[in-house]
Amino acid sequence: MKQCLVVDDSRVIRKVARRILEDMEFSCSEAEDGAQALNECRKAMPDAILLDWNMPVMNGIDFLRALRLEDGGDQPVVVFCTTENDMGHITEALRAGANEYIMKPFDSDILGAKFTEAGLI
Repeated sequence: MKQCLVVDDSRVIRKVARRILEDMEFSCSEAEDGAQALNECRKAMPDAILLDWNMPVMNGIDFLRALRLEDGGDQPVVVFCTTENDMGHITEALRAGANEYIMKPFDSDILGAKFTEAGLI
């Protein structure tokens, strides 16, 4: 079973994403900020990361840059999931190593399509 780390400061978003991903047969873990997510990745690198941009402690883009420098950090497929929708943010995320980018709000169809495009399903 593939593992996905859901990183978002909103407990509601984490729970919704977890429910959708578990229905897609992913095992899920959660982190509420980038620093916590980086610690989780150091313990066990997931197959996929669903990542919010705006979070306290460490935001999503800083987490992504740090992740890609970690041993094995080039492996997880990272899907940004955020309200930031301007081309500057999207371009910055892709240059930092994001594989896909989706907008909030999302549903199971959107998440499923992006995970399929990324080769996770």
